[in-house]
Amino acid sequence: MAINTKLLKEICTVPGAPGFEKQIRELVIKELKGLTDELELDNMGNVYAIKRGSMPIAERKKVMIGAHMDEIGFIVTHIDDKGFIRFHTLGGFDPKTLTAQRVIIHGKKDVIGVMASKPIHVMSPAEREKVAKLSDYFIDTGLDAKEVKKLVTIGDPITREREFIEMGNCVNGKSLDNRLAVFILIETLKKLKGKKVPYDIYGVFTVQEEVGIRGANVSALRINPDFGFGLDTTIAFDLPGAAAHEMITKLGEGTAIKIMDASTICDYRMVEFMKNTADKHKIKWQPEILTAGGTDTAGIQRMTEGGSIAGAVSIPTRHLHQVIEMAHKEDIKGSIELLVACVTELDKHDWRF
Repeated sequence: MAINTKLLKEICTVPGAPGFEKQIRELVIKELKGLTDELELDNMGNVYAIKRGSMPIAERKKVMIGAHMDEIGFIVTHIDDKGFIRFHTLGGFDPKTLTAQRVIIHGKKDVIGVMASKPIHVMSPAEREKVAKLSDYFIDTGLDAKEVKKLVTIGDPITREREFIEMGNCVNGKSLDNRLAVFILIETLKKLKGKKVPYDIYGVFTVQEEVGIRGANVSALRINPDFGFGLDTTIAFDLPGAAAHEMITKLGEGTAIKIMDASTICDYRMVEFMKNTADKHKIKWQPEILTAGGTDTAGIQRMTEGGSIAGAVSIPTRHLHQVIEMAHKEDIKGSIELLVACVTELDKHDWRF
């Protein structure tokens, strides 16, 4: 199965900073047409793609799959008297990754800007030795203050500008976190069309994950799922200088089955089920233990009465939260295959403690 890189490119290119997911939400809704029994939105902007199960209603459980639509970005906080823009981050950034990058300010119309800072040529020796801080950066649009203020206002969102490309058997771009998961969930729903699933499936395209798993918390409260799957990227630190125990995952070694991260210890029954299902279908997989960071899995697991039996499909990704995020096509393909197999066979497992 080849992946639809044309659709993936479109999904990765459309802007959607946390709290400003309108454009990516519109694309998701367009792609979901004809794939679901029901399609709903909530007040926060989460999108619910619902496929009803085939079991009798009294025996039918609820399964939530969460894939967040937002990408890390910025928000305009100040425009000075020369037209330079100050910003606040929406999501986690390593300041050094801002150097020499272009951004798009989504004002009255899109305005291109560049992340700028004090040139090294005029820095003192002490300044050159300092680690860059977010406050060292500002955005230069090339426009004077009057022109900037006609187009840009305080509170406008900003996203990063970088082309999506294919490199060998990998894809590379700015927002694979978490547009890979958006793509995988859409492709999963396509594969489930016309297929019977035992339980009600709620494919939820969530908002504001990058600023605290906010959309997943709200949607889990609404659904009250019995089972849950987070769907997100994870670190592939298979790079020069990395010790074996630091790598978390490796590109091309298969989709990852989450065991834990900083916000979730996945239900051991779900981990066992996912491993067995992957092996049964000869889907290549690798375990994931991430001691920092978290995903929608946390909200899905905890924000429901009594908790849900939750796990996660993770997509190994190099260079996370940079504009050069990289994932392997075979790992993406395996993630779709594993998710499809899991949701169609949930009723076959013994879930007793």
